Amino acid sequence: MNLKPAQMRARLERPDDATRLYLLHGPDEAGATEMAVLLQRALGDGVERVDMEGAGLKANPGRLADEAASMSLFGDRRFIRVTAMGEESLEAVTLLLNAERAGNPVVAIAPTLRKTGKLIKLVDAAPNAAACALYVPEGADAARLAAQIARDHGLRLAGGVADRLVATTGGDRAVMTREIEKLALYLDAAPERPADCGAEVLDAVGAVLDESAMGAAIEAVVGGDPARAGVELAAIAEDNLAIPTLRQLTRRLIALADMRREVESGDSAAVVIKRHRVFWKEEAATMRALQRWNGAQLARAVERVRAAERALVTPGTPGAIMAEVEGLAIARAAQRMG
Repeated sequence: MNLKPAQMRARLERPDDATRLYLLHGPDEAGATEMAVLLQRALGDGVERVDMEGAGLKANPGRLADEAASMSLFGDRRFIRVTAMGEESLEAVTLLLNAERAGNPVVAIAPTLRKTGKLIKLVDAAPNAAACALYVPEGADAARLAAQIARDHGLRLAGGVADRLVATTGGDRAVMTREIEKLALYLDAAPERPADCGAEVLDAVGAVLDESAMGAAIEAVVGGDPARAGVELAAIAEDNLAIPTLRQLTRRLIALADMRREVESGDSAAVVIKRHRVFWKEEAATMRALQRWNGAQLARAVERVRAAERALVTPGTPGAIMAEVEGLAIARAAQRMG
């Protein structure tokens, strides 16, 4: 079945035994990750989480149903979280939904799935599964999200602060949350001891994310200019902008993939660019990118960037240097495409 975000949140907060799979798809990967935590909380303290990646289910599609049916060693509750799920998981999900039994729920995060794809159609039609599309909030919705996150941390945002947080974080939920956590720490705020947060606090503590720098790095990567990309990515790493830059790069690649799909279906690139309302200053760069990349290459690039982001937040990794290395690798690949 297909649910709206509020309906999905309610289902995850009160999971039922009949629902085997909760599929969270769409470009708001940070929102999906946050929503997946609701299931973990609902299942209680001590619940065991089994992590998988969608790519691994292609070679072993039966593993998902097996894990859903298996008991914890000590009889505790458990659930399965699948990240980066794509169409390669179609067989695995089919086996899960058709299995004789599956006592452990599965929550899957699938940021690159198309609404018209086979996997979403399968889940929408299944009585024992639920799907929800999540999009990055914009405008007033994003400001309301910032205010809600702030309230959860004990902050009352003064007029204009929510909009500034959205602008400086690019509306990225995860980055916004980290900025709000810093503000709450600075003000010693918590839900039980709320504090007011005005523009002066944001000026003193908040990070300034240089959108122009991120944009320059992204266009150098997508445009196949490794020399320029190296310079821009190094500056990004120094300013601790690696994660927001990777997420902006992912959005750019996904948008190009959507447009390239229409070009490969027979539409001209010029018509597609107009249909997608590309900003006029970006039309020329978008045209060159559509001529340089094909759909399969864009899909692989999205997978690599998402893998780099996941590795970036994993303890014991080299950190922001990974974003620089991956960005350069993609820029060199794009250069070879000509």
